[in-house]
Amino acid sequence: MHSIYVDAEFSDDERRQKLYDGDLFVYSPRPSTLALIEFAAEMAREAFHPLDPETAQFDMAVEDYAALLAELKPRFIHHPESKRLIQEMLVDFGCDPEQVYFDVPRMRSSTSDDYLTTGIAFAFHPHRDTWYSAPFTQLNWWLPIFPISDDNGLAFHPRYWQTPVKNSSRVYNYAEWNATSRKIAATQIGTDTRVQPVPEEEVELVPQIRPICKPGGIILFSGEQLHSSVPNTSGRTRFSIDLRTVHLGDAVDGRSAPNVDSECTGTTMGDYLRVSDLEHIPAEVVATYDTPSHATV
Repeated sequence: MHSIYVDAEFSDDERRQKLYDGDLFVYSPRPSTLALIEFAAEMAREAFHPLDPETAQFDMAVEDYAALLAELKPRFIHHPESKRLIQEMLVDFGCDPEQVYFDVPRMRSSTSDDYLTTGIAFAFHPHRDTWYSAPFTQLNWWLPIFPISDDNGLAFHPRYWQTPVKNSSRVYNYAEWNATSRKIAATQIGTDTRVQPVPEEEVELVPQIRPICKPGGIILFSGEQLHSSVPNTSGRTRFSIDLRTVHLGDAVDGRSAPNVDSECTGTTMGDYLRVSDLEHIPAEVVATYDTPSHATV
């Protein structure tokens, strides 16, 4: 049995444990989250002007659309204001700024009607982030920039929380991905040739959970949750932000979600920045995660 907590008032310690146990959290918009999504929305509007970002796909050649995203998304990811707004948001949610680290926020897009589902606008199949070298202590924060509906959001597949899925995560190494596949995302139009983890058996997509929140709301979940992009049939491109956090104390002490089926190598731990001052996780801690023992079942 898993719970979905809506606007729950737990301490961060209590919340993290519930997330490691497979629960989901949904939060309503608040000033700190609205500041973040408004910053992202303004960047998107400027990039697509005079078109509406949610419907621009219907007026642009797919190659031009991919090229625009290839400029917009990194600009948002690396903008100092993005990091500052994330720092404020995480403190607002009760995270200890000396213990919690975050990776850079990604702007995601999911176009409608199979317009562009590869490369820079990859439509994620059912997966766990832990298949992609994420630590089992990772928590995912997901925020819609514009309104979402049940036909363009996220889906969770709770029956697989403790049930392994045969998958190809054994082929994935994070350092290798960064050195090769990440750089060519914008060129993957029509067919995505990059090697990345996928299920190797049929995944039962039903039952599934599709939480819906307003722009600036948050869906918070463990990186171990099996989740996927809902096939977008809404007639509007979905734009969202996601970022990931780890708690240093949990990472050092081994408090985390369970590993049921991940066999990848490498680690994303070197990416995370401390909320208080943007320092990286200590190298000696990162090194302990960059071993097969942290990636095998």
